[in-house]
Amino acid sequence: MSSFSELINQDKPVLIDFFADWCGPCRVLAPILKEVKDELGDSVSIIKIDVDKNQRLASQYQVQGVPTMILFKDGEQVWRQSGALPKHEILKVLKG
Repeated sequence: MSSFSELINQDKPVLIDFFADWCGPCRVLAPILKEVKDELGDSVSIIKIDVDKNQRLASQYQVQGVPTMILFKDGEQVWRQSGALPKHEILKVLKG
């Protein structure tokens, strides 16, 4: 697997979804993110990161609660949201 910095330094927007298996809102968000990916295709990367299996990474990005979504462009964090959002809100951020 590539390093996290390689993942976020792609030439397209990268949405990281910090989640946990035990998290109800995370389970609500999962199919929404799948719909977003289906709609936007290869113009965006959506990567799910389990905070229980990647505690150091979650700590590095100060993830206090799940789900937390962080959008990176060219390796820079440009947007962050804790909690699930409806599909149209996520699309607005990714297209903006």
